[in-house]
Amino acid sequence: MKDVARSAGVSVSTVSNVLNRPDYVSSANRLKVLDAIARLGYVRNNAARQLRVGRTRTVGLVVLNIANPFFIDVIRGVEETLSRVGHSVILCNSDGRPPREESNVEMLGEQQVQGVLISPVDPGSPWLAKLADRGVPVVLLDSRAAGTEQCSVSVDDVLGGRLAASHLLEQGHERLVYVSGPPLLHQVTERREGVLAAMAEAGVPADRLTVIECTELSFGAGCDAGERLLGLRPRPTAVICANDLLALGVLQVMFANGVSVPGDVALVGYDDIDFAAGSAVPLTSVRQPRYELGEVAAKLLLDEVDGAGEHAHRQIVMTPELVVRASSSSAHATWSRSRSSSKRR
Repeated sequence: MKDVARSAGVSVSTVSNVLNRPDYVSSANRLKVLDAIARLGYVRNNAARQLRVGRTRTVGLVVLNIANPFFIDVIRGVEETLSRVGHSVILCNSDGRPPREESNVEMLGEQQVQGVLISPVDPGSPWLAKLADRGVPVVLLDSRAAGTEQCSVSVDDVLGGRLAASHLLEQGHERLVYVSGPPLLHQVTERREGVLAAMAEAGVPADRLTVIECTELSFGAGCDAGERLLGLRPRPTAVICANDLLALGVLQVMFANGVSVPGDVALVGYDDIDFAAGSAVPLTSVRQPRYELGEVAAKLLLDEVDGAGEHAHRQIVMTPELVVRASSSSAHATWSRSRSSSKRR
């Protein structure tokens, strides 16, 4: 800054005002300083500035699994919303493991972030409470707050499970499989609750639902679930998966073993990632408003950071939507069965 001031023929305080409070500086001096900055290639040291003022313009974002395309759109919603107001994002991946999530949260606290957006393994984790106790705002993302003392943005996953199951039951399927993820994740347990609620409403006994539990929500876990599904007797006629990656893994195994989808087994996923519509048999899926989840959560955090004590905590629950495609539609069953038969010949 001294070099810029010397080159422009002004004081260091004038350079500081141009950078931070340009309205305080005359047009002539402002142009002199900006010209000197351009000639000298000056770049402001934001790290030093943040240390001086005691805060950063950085927000922490912790997601469950960065490899899941669902979170890519969530991240876009967060990053684009924050960047418009000059905030940057430190992205962390917990990989669905509590110790790693705790480490992420501790690191973000050390970085003196303005706030944290997190898709938690467990919304009641003690390390999240520690952040709040230190005055760091925390907004739960894709997860519902237990009370009214914290902001959260989530999707009604019970409704999502009901939509998926009702769609299959209306087509006459009465023996269902739910391919689940880790039971610690409330999203997968709530989707299962929705499936059971739809079965109860249709008068289908709960014991006609078989649950295949997976250790993670990945394509590989879906392939493993597909192999286990092939061994079930009697074989169920319809499968609901806790997310699309699981469903795509199941679909891969069905194809490899000559099982027609939807002719022999109807299949429904969850999230409606881009790959769902582009799979070999376009996948029926429960769509979540992925970008909007990130966008709304970021706005809530900004409001809390800038609220100066006037912020009102909100728990926003968004509505999912069933998108019906060929993998569960009886209208496609004849085509799918003949295609599978021709492969076997």
